[in-house]
Amino acid sequence: MKIRPLHDRVIVKRLEAEEKTASGIVLPGNAAEKPDMGEILAVGKGKVLENGDIRALELKVGDKVIFGKYAGQTVKVDGDELLVMREEDIMGVVEG
Repeated sequence: MKIRPLHDRVIVKRLEAEEKTASGIVLPGNAAEKPDMGEILAVGKGKVLENGDIRALELKVGDKVIFGKYAGQTVKVDGDELLVMREEDIMGVVEG
């Protein structure tokens, strides 16, 4: 199944959580925090402005992004947990 986001929404897949702390302690799966970084899988056509024009999104498929811990709506698609969120919920794009 594919999801096509509408308007200024994007589909994000969380990147895998770290299983070790900085000091080397291994965390069990349920103790690890959900990461606040992900990869854009799909983008909408753009934000509809008050005058009816469409402003294209700055994000593109494949971008690695940072978002708030509780941002977006979680959906399950083919066993994968994905997030649907607005472009404005994305805090930044990871470059390099």
